[in-house]
Amino acid sequence: MSGWIAFGQPQVPVAEVDGLPSPIESVLLHPEIAPILPAPAPILPAPTPSRPADPFNEERILLVIPDYQTVTETPGGPPAAPLTSKQKWTLAVKETVDPFNLVNALVGAGFSQMGNQTPKYGEGGPAFGKRFGAAIADFGSQNFFSAGVLANLLHQDPRYFRKGPQGRISGRVLYSVSRLFVCRDDSGRPVFNSSGIFGMTLGIAASNLYYPSASISGRVMVGRVETSLFGGVTGNLMSEFWPDLERHFFHKKHKD
Repeated sequence: MSGWIAFGQPQVPVAEVDGLPSPIESVLLHPEIAPILPAPAPILPAPTPSRPADPFNEERILLVIPDYQTVTETPGGPPAAPLTSKQKWTLAVKETVDPFNLVNALVGAGFSQMGNQTPKYGEGGPAFGKRFGAAIADFGSQNFFSAGVLANLLHQDPRYFRKGPQGRISGRVLYSVSRLFVCRDDSGRPVFNSSGIFGMTLGIAASNLYYPSASISGRVMVGRVETSLFGGVTGNLMSEFWPDLERHFFHKKHKD
């Protein structure tokens, strides 16, 4: 049975209910009703997935020294997300193979070569090559154990979190020194820096595998511990204050 549906004037005949035409067919058959049909929904482009923030600081101290491990958090903002297991290993590798650190190992091998200093491989080209390899192994093994193995096993964050310019200089210096022994765990709590201290110790102990017998002694190991601790303090102080110096002398803006 045919019927009539009132859309205003004029009235438009439609087909049987069982054979009700689609909106497009209705417009084609009866153009006069087109203004009352709903407009098709616009097709929106698919949202572009946001790129995750890089957890590593790519800026360099004095434009050359890598500073991957330094984190500057916004005051009052959310804390930095913890590193994943893969990111901790990535940090260990990035610091080991960075060109600056490779050049630093080369220079260190040159000084060690003069006067056959520790490690005592002797004189000549082959000895220099061994010293260069040992210098890379020294640095790489500590990164391997600290940022890689122990940071994952103990769920600790191997990065340095700046205190920032809101604190006094003396307090920031003490804070930088204390970070040798205090770090964050993956939940953001301050804990004893087991991964850093024991990672350094294991890395130094591993050098007994490739150092010549003349350089394997308690005195040499203690000297290397002192050197590593001094290097850690120096690195923390540079990470803490370099953005301030860069802002003051080079007028570069940083997020503090």
